[in-house]
Amino acid sequence: MTTERNIPVLYLVIPCYNEEAVLPETTKRLTEKMHTMIRAEQVDPESRILYVDDGSKDKTWAIISEYAEAIPYVDGVKLAHNRGHQNALLAGLMTAMPLCDCAISMDADLQDDINVIDRFVEKYMEGCDVVYGVRNKRETDTFFKRTTAEGFYKFMKILGVDVVFNHADYRLMSRRALEGLSEYKEVNLFLRGIVPLIGFKSDYVYYDRAERFAGESKYPLKKMISFALDGITSFSVKPLKLISNLGILISVLSIFGLLYALISHLCGVTVAGWTAIVASIWLLGGLQMLCLGVVGGYIGKIYSEVKQRPRFLIETHLKAEPEEKVLDEH
Repeated sequence: MTTERNIPVLYLVIPCYNEEAVLPETTKRLTEKMHTMIRAEQVDPESRILYVDDGSKDKTWAIISEYAEAIPYVDGVKLAHNRGHQNALLAGLMTAMPLCDCAISMDADLQDDINVIDRFVEKYMEGCDVVYGVRNKRETDTFFKRTTAEGFYKFMKILGVDVVFNHADYRLMSRRALEGLSEYKEVNLFLRGIVPLIGFKSDYVYYDRAERFAGESKYPLKKMISFALDGITSFSVKPLKLISNLGILISVLSIFGLLYALISHLCGVTVAGWTAIVASIWLLGGLQMLCLGVVGGYIGKIYSEVKQRPRFLIETHLKAEPEEKVLDEH
């Protein structure tokens, strides 16, 4: 059953951190796309491109401010300080929520194919509240990144986390879905895991991801590992269950080892086992430290959540007003 919807007010929400190298080209392509869609009456003239400056140290905010003043499609939000990609994205989505009918989140580096925005909107018009952008393939990634990324998605599935394979943060969400997202109050954000929990009708749009247009990746190996650990510990307690099972296994093996030692002693077999003893001590010590680290990670998550500190603070919001005369000139 198809749901009839009016021409939507669409917001493109784009978190930015030190993106001065790519912003001019990104803005050029997105304003052209937005203008085309407005002319074709696919989206409402109130639609906007919303840049979120996540405490950049370069000229990113100066560029956003300039575009917000000169281009009717561009809005800007500046966070009070750097809060990370997920919090910056959430800040943009929550800012857009009361102003739009639907919002598409995407990165500033032009790797996400903007030509499929039309298909996102079509799915929305058909009644979907969430539309996931899914990569067809990962040929633009290095072998290491491709292998680790695919391994991460599979591992999350094993742990019981509902994530969409090969989907990052390129997605459309209706206002109703955004309102649902606003009800999730956790500080440790992993939007790829939270959004599927919202429910509502969803669908997929498949696309080919391009190489980064300019600048450097904001997700080096260290951040990728941290992001993966956040996703695992925020959505699954299976690592804690694995620790319990490991403890039971080691206890059983220790009982067998004790029985072997007693039988050897009664049989008069007393062989010096210095190497085995030292190796077992190091093994058990390492396992104990690993288990304490996993438990400590969860305790740290609890510590962050119970403090209930704000996930972001908006310092400035530049909202461009619609200018019909500018639209007519084009």
